[in-house]
Amino acid sequence: MSLTIDVDLPADLDRLRLPAAVASRLRSLLDRQDAGHPLTAEERAEAEGLVDLADLLTLLRLRAERAGS
Repeated sequence: MSLTIDVDLPADLDRLRLPAAVASRLRSLLDRQDAGHPLTAEERAEAEGLVDLADLLTLLRLRAERAGS
């Protein structure tokens, strides 16, 4: 079985990125973790969710670029 989802993409593909403040928060969390400071369970869940969202936006942007070429 396969599932198809239609998504209306913005004409400006740069909008398919994390907002600057959200990207900054993600960098902050990852930098703290990389520096050896453990994240709380809530911070770890937040970071994982933001990474998943960034990955999804990247995939959407790449597919939109491929479809437009």
